Amino acid sequence: MIGLVLKKNADKFTVKIGEQKEICLARNLKNEGIFVGDRVEVEEKVIKKVLKRKNLLIRPPLANLDKMIIVIAKVPKPDFLLVDKLLIFCEINDIEPVLCLNKSDLGQEFVDYVQENYQNVCKVVAISTLDDSVKLIKKEIKNITALAGQSAVGKSSIINALLKNEIAKIGDFSKKVERGKQTTRLVELYEIGKDKYLADTAGFSKLDERLLNLEYDEVRKYYKEFIKPSYNCKYKSCLHLLDKDCGVINAVKSGKISKLRYENYKILQENIKNMKRF
Repeated sequence: MIGLVLKKNADKFTVKIGEQKEICLARNLKNEGIFVGDRVEVEEKVIKKVLKRKNLLIRPPLANLDKMIIVIAKVPKPDFLLVDKLLIFCEINDIEPVLCLNKSDLGQEFVDYVQENYQNVCKVVAISTLDDSVKLIKKEIKNITALAGQSAVGKSSIINALLKNEIAKIGDFSKKVERGKQTTRLVELYEIGKDKYLADTAGFSKLDERLLNLEYDEVRKYYKEFIKPSYNCKYKSCLHLLDKDCGVINAVKSGKISKLRYENYKILQENIKNMKRF
């Protein structure tokens, strides 16, 4: 029988087989490993084989991820550099990204700002868990989908609103430092609809540049809005850092490229360059 691993707890695995959930063990698969999201062959509550994966993420430990919903909010202060790193991570791992603006009830100005900077980069949806707009997220869930983003942006609240339950524990929020206390510890798939699963995971609240496995001069390839203006650069090897003869910088100055995205690009490129020195 073929099943889907929903949860891992030490050497026990919660596997959905048909409409049933079984607690299974694994034998002789130590080298291969078993991850949440794996499709597995099961016989008498024993996992015998792991089927071929689409992708495998080590941090967080999650297999066969099809889509990532990157959640940000006006509060806590949004980390747009993290957003850009997650977008690059998605492209590298063949994952479809969606940028979700949670807590949209806090004001339209922030929604407009994000859409202005990202609407041409990926799909953007604005929601609030306080009204029916949260249902927009349910429409975005595809096969195995993960919520990603900073602590306290409302990832667990989104799951609870969709399930109309408090299965996912909600963390306290410290207004003093505008930073959430991380509550998600284990990766688990929540069934949102038929063959639709949502993962709440702590692993994407930060993203070390090392996980991107890029050279500093490769970063520009992942800022797609740079491609057309780069045709106006004097040199094909232009890294878009110096004003002279750079079509990308001219596009930033004229407002054709988001200044926010361009500044993130410079920071990310420099971070990777410095990282490679050590």
